[in-house]
Amino acid sequence: MSLTARWICSSRALAWAGSATKGYNRSRRVRKIGKYAGPVIVGGCIFITYEILALGENVTLDTQAVEQEKLKSYIYVYTIPLEQQGLEGITSKARKELQRAVKRLVQATAEMFSWPLDEQYMRLDVEDHESGLWLLLKRTQSAVKPARVQAVQELAKKHHWHDYQYRTLAQACDQKTSIGLARSQDVDLRFFLRPPLQKVIENSCIEDELRYLLASLPQSEVDQCVQYFTSLALRESNQSLAAQREGHGETSTVNSQMLRSVFQIKIGSNKKNERQVPSHCDKIVMNGGLQLLQKIYQLRHDSQKIQRNIIRTIGNLALHEHLHSAIAQSGWIGILAEVMKSPHVIQASHAARALANLDRETVEEKYEDGIYILHPQFRTSQPIKADVLFIHGLLGAAFKTWRQKDHSDMENKDTNYTECWPKTWLAADCPRLRILSVEYDSHLSDWRSKCPMENERKSLAYRGRELLTKLKAAGVGDRPVVWVAHSMGGLLVKKMLLDASEDPEMRSVVQNTQGIVFYSVPHSGSRLAEYSVGARFLLFPSVEVKELSKDSPALRELNNNFTKFIREHEVNILSFGEMLPTYIGSMIKLHVVPLNSADLGIGDFIPLDVNHLNICKPGSRDSFLYQRSLKFIKDALAKELKR
Repeated sequence: MSLTARWICSSRALAWAGSATKGYNRSRRVRKIGKYAGPVIVGGCIFITYEILALGENVTLDTQAVEQEKLKSYIYVYTIPLEQQGLEGITSKARKELQRAVKRLVQATAEMFSWPLDEQYMRLDVEDHESGLWLLLKRTQSAVKPARVQAVQELAKKHHWHDYQYRTLAQACDQKTSIGLARSQDVDLRFFLRPPLQKVIENSCIEDELRYLLASLPQSEVDQCVQYFTSLALRESNQSLAAQREGHGETSTVNSQMLRSVFQIKIGSNKKNERQVPSHCDKIVMNGGLQLLQKIYQLRHDSQKIQRNIIRTIGNLALHEHLHSAIAQSGWIGILAEVMKSPHVIQASHAARALANLDRETVEEKYEDGIYILHPQFRTSQPIKADVLFIHGLLGAAFKTWRQKDHSDMENKDTNYTECWPKTWLAADCPRLRILSVEYDSHLSDWRSKCPMENERKSLAYRGRELLTKLKAAGVGDRPVVWVAHSMGGLLVKKMLLDASEDPEMRSVVQNTQGIVFYSVPHSGSRLAEYSVGARFLLFPSVEVKELSKDSPALRELNNNFTKFIREHEVNILSFGEMLPTYIGSMIKLHVVPLNSADLGIGDFIPLDVNHLNICKPGSRDSFLYQRSLKFIKDALAKELKR
């Protein structure tokens, strides 16, 4: 019988082609089919394609066999690179044939998804798991959002499929489905396509491409700090390039110093430039920035810091929804899904932030630079009842501040050790909480060069407004919240709550604040500030250190206004104080925050035999410090957690 069909099949279809025809010699049948298709080998993948357009009377097909194989549309198998196989002579004609095959694949998939789920579809004589695969994928494209989310959740639980089934789904699922799978816990990475092959430009190097990208970014819409650090990065990179050429005769392929100075300052949207204007993001994408970042990411496996900043950049770009398609098409979804499985809490959290910003299907909030999700980092069907926010102090960070203890303090690190106790211990004890960690830049001294606006940006007033805006974008205030702060972070919390109480758009943050935990917060100043000011010619104390001076008018006013605020709003307070001195460098040993400064005078105050650094690092999950903090959080959010 005559049949017109379009399909691409696996190598097992070769055997089917022999049994499906009648009355013809086997070799003759293969030659007939070979007129319409043949094997194409390119790019390290073997595609065995068959294009049956109009066989007429040349071949008689078994219709039942066609129906059985109809849903097995295509697969591809990863093989070793062509140069290792010794395969040569790949012509442009072969490449064009592959492009045509891919187009046919897309058309066939589109036709398949246009089929209604009617009785004819359900009567297809195929294996149950094959039919279920396509039905499940069909549901991920449902017009009903809950149905789409549920289908993605079911897909992510598939761990026993054949390799070709995962590859089939990887090529057939849409952008929303891929992002949903990437945000699913324990998802199989075979659901994601490998990134497209990067085009290699002769006589170019990473430094040149970075320099070009940096120079192409507009300067008219940015402030003085962005302009300052952009010109500084370009000047330093040009000097580095000139030195390399003078000393070695040519430019090296990757220069670590140049990557750090150029990439982190501008493209990485580092702490000195936390706000990327949309025009910069558009330019980065337009000028091939996504592909360039991917090259660097693959090249610099030796530097977790560089890779972290690359993922951080993707998270910043993902704040702009119109760039999501470009991010997905450039192959970043699979990379982020892989990083989510990293044992390193910082890497995984950067990827979690990027994917959350990409996931507009289940996430309404936007996580700006410096706001990290510690829990839940994956999609969850469990409702979130409240928020707990962690804010570090001077010289702290979003992750290292909340380590169990510094490695030097751990003689025998056992299984009870954690690199971030809010992410592991608190998330396990209170799974219905959303746990966020905030990061901002801080310094002890200002001996390094800085932009004209940097001093203003380091002040408590500026930082408070900036962080409050970011937290509001992340949905803080939409549900009950407990703040947990260490050292100067507590002063920021106080400033943010006072600012929110005066802003009608931020009132929900105040109304939903249920409690605050202060770890050695210098309510009336710090001795570190006293020492730094006395040694100003040695340390050049920074703005934030100067603001911590004992009995400073600004600090006294902040404390007085905050105590009135607490009494008016009846917020629960728990404070801890340090009783041991802390080594600052190799020469200074002091109580950073005296007990009388750490005691707010409201709520419970508990002195502990720890120093300033370890006051927020519980020794174990059973320690008094952790258990008392946990009890406070549970008590403050008791109503919400019982619902």
